[in-house]
Amino acid sequence: MNALIIGYGSIGKRHARILDQLGLNIAVASRRQVDHPNCFPDIQQALDIWNPEYIVISSQTHEHYRDFSILAEAGFAGVVLIEKPLFHEPRAIPENIFSRAYVAFNLRFHPVLKTLRAIVNGKKKIAAHSYVGQYLPKWRPKQDYRLGYSADRNRGGGVLRDLSHELDYLTWMLGKWQKVAALGGQFSHLQINSDDVYSILFKTNDCPIASLALNYLDDSLHRDVVIFTEDGTARANFVSGTVSFREKEELQINVDIDTTYLAQHKAVLQRDETALCNLDAGLGVSQLINAIETANQTGVWVELRD
Repeated sequence: MNALIIGYGSIGKRHARILDQLGLNIAVASRRQVDHPNCFPDIQQALDIWNPEYIVISSQTHEHYRDFSILAEAGFAGVVLIEKPLFHEPRAIPENIFSRAYVAFNLRFHPVLKTLRAIVNGKKKIAAHSYVGQYLPKWRPKQDYRLGYSADRNRGGGVLRDLSHELDYLTWMLGKWQKVAALGGQFSHLQINSDDVYSILFKTNDCPIASLALNYLDDSLHRDVVIFTEDGTARANFVSGTVSFREKEELQINVDIDTTYLAQHKAVLQRDETALCNLDAGLGVSQLINAIETANQTGVWVELRD
């Protein structure tokens, strides 16, 4: 199978490496000059010459909608996986004839999250609290953090979009959001113009209270969540690889992040949609991000409109 990676930054290189391990033939479409044996300067040329069946959109966030639209207008009829978040801002999904399309929320394939979701599934949720933080200059040690897209809100950067995994998995486990309030912005010494910290409070269909704190500031990576149910408390820590319920350890496993990408690609190729994020769910996350920013700007609760 021929696969095409659109965008060849750090995440594009990861996708290319993993798909190569799976035995696919890889090409890259990049507007920059990059070191890859099969590289095309634009998407249309790649479609014409490489004839891919599977395409991964891993360009910068603000380019997602444009690249998605190019594929749709070109009549691409294969499978598409688009990196999270779906679009920089809520936009109607362009009409297309893709055979299947998904948003790459690979954290859904983490054993910790899979175990946690199985524990709380079917139980009455009372409250959930999630936290994720990591110091931005440590994210990509070989790159000046000030030059990356994360530092630039005009390129879709900012902690709210970069760490939108939490928004996805919380609504995946707790149901669609109903209303949200938030405080956030750029407050630290980091030389960026994108948001570096957010605190969010929201209500979902299945949980009356959910909170999320995320930032670019934590000296060491932390990513955990606690969910209170009527049957007991479930805790999960993605860094230590542990999950517990009623203080009883259910899982302790350390996995490389590549494991989640590998599992996600296998699910796409094998048509296993159990944990894959479809376009509607991905658009829902983009709409929630927009609501969070509106709540932050106005200082009032923002409710979901049908």
